[in-house]
Amino acid sequence: MKKLKEYSKEELETLNYDDIAYLILEAKKKKMKISDLFNKVCELLELDEGAYADYITDFFELLTTDKRFIQLNDGYWDLKTKHSEKVVIEDDDEEYEEIVEENNEEIEEENDDYYDEDNDDDDSDDDLKDLVVIDDEDEEN
Repeated sequence: MKKLKEYSKEELETLNYDDIAYLILEAKKKKMKISDLFNKVCELLELDEGAYADYITDFFELLTTDKRFIQLNDGYWDLKTKHSEKVVIEDDDEEYEEIVEENNEEIEEENDDYYDEDNDDDDSDDDLKDLVVIDDEDEEN
């Protein structure tokens, strides 16, 4: 992508607001408040104050859904590539083992509630004692 100053007004008009904001933040090399950022977009596109009022909420939505941007404290926005996320992974095996054991005990207790020791599967023949088989030949008679 070209630098911001390399674009003509006509070329900027073909870009989306978030693409122009990206170029602005890249050129400024510092975070900006959303109002200042959108003012700069409007200034580059030579939009009037009415356009600012009409499109600022759409601009905010664009930035929140565009993965290139990150919202910082106090309403500042910047490019996500300039910020790294710190991910802390704690490895606590004992706590995990306790949770697994508790869950297994709960499952065993639930299964005990549904198991009926008096119920035998050997009674399957009794279920069929009332069954009557009809041949096609017997039916005709």
